[in-house]
Amino acid sequence: MTQTIEVGLGERTYPIHIGAGVLDGLVAGWADQLRPRRLSIIADETVWRIHGPRLSAQLADAGVAVRLVTVPGGEETKSFPVFADVCEQMLSHGIERRDVLLVFGGGVVGDLAGYVAASLLRGIDFIQVPTTLLAQVDSSVGGKTGINSRSGKNLVGAFHQPKAVYIDTTILDSLPDREWRAGYAEGAKYGCLWDGSFFEWLETSGPVARPGDAAALVEAITRSCAIKADVVAQDERESGVRGLLNLGHTFGHALEALYGYDGRLLHGEAVSVGIGLAYALGRELGLATGQDEQRVKAHLAAAGLPVNRRDLASAALSVDAIWAPMMKDKKVQDGVPTFVVPTGIGHTHLKRDVPKVAVDTVINDWLET
Repeated sequence: MTQTIEVGLGERTYPIHIGAGVLDGLVAGWADQLRPRRLSIIADETVWRIHGPRLSAQLADAGVAVRLVTVPGGEETKSFPVFADVCEQMLSHGIERRDVLLVFGGGVVGDLAGYVAASLLRGIDFIQVPTTLLAQVDSSVGGKTGINSRSGKNLVGAFHQPKAVYIDTTILDSLPDREWRAGYAEGAKYGCLWDGSFFEWLETSGPVARPGDAAALVEAITRSCAIKADVVAQDERESGVRGLLNLGHTFGHALEALYGYDGRLLHGEAVSVGIGLAYALGRELGLATGQDEQRVKAHLAAAGLPVNRRDLASAALSVDAIWAPMMKDKKVQDGVPTFVVPTGIGHTHLKRDVPKVAVDTVINDWLET
């Protein structure tokens, strides 16, 4: 049931291994390549407590020494103070440019540790082992690394591609249901923005947010990663088509900022709401149909994801409040935000000339749902 696909970047092409038990292959595949025979690891402290002994035992059997740094998994970990502390710990271990860093955790830890790898000694090799569904279908692939600042999310970082990604679906067995659903939003996103047949498959196969069908899970993750790999190979540094992967994120990141990253609104949940708002914007602009909008929202809701305002916790939300963080988004050009606007299911484009009145209408309508 193991699948392997590649992110085609010439000399920096790397594999994504997907399936139950692929973590065993990581040790077998990398132990002999490590010179010196050691591996630095940055891990989510909770995930490492559950799954770390399995990996540590395999590395010990292979004669590989482990130097471990653990961090909390919450969004507050993606900060300057934690970044600095992790760098200092790595340096105190005597890390060298030829060393390899293994990243073991969800999207937050992956973004942070990837940026550490991009920064230490001006760049060292790293391997991604994503441990949440969201990280497995999205953030572990493509080389985006970074941390948050007071001004907004992911505004400090670097493009730094991993040497390999190992997606072991058995790690998801311990994932809380809410995290499953949040990860599913990023998978459904690919069907919405790039591949209508994948979206149809998700509809007919049932949301993989409900674990249990191992083959369907591997298929969903593989198809998500294949789409992202295709897009990244075309546009590694997001100068064009890669921007489409931000479907729902302009709205979603703004909502995350307004909720203060305090756990009331997970990233995938914000993306779910943002996708619905993006389809509403497409309909408002006459580019997408109301039927497409309702179909997408219905599917996200069926997966247990938030779509309407009433689905979210209480917060001080208004049109002006939502606009404020949107104007600090990375995709703002000349003071104008860029929106990923759907033209159907499986079809989107980047639009930099969206009338503010259209966005205001969509947000106002959503606030009343």
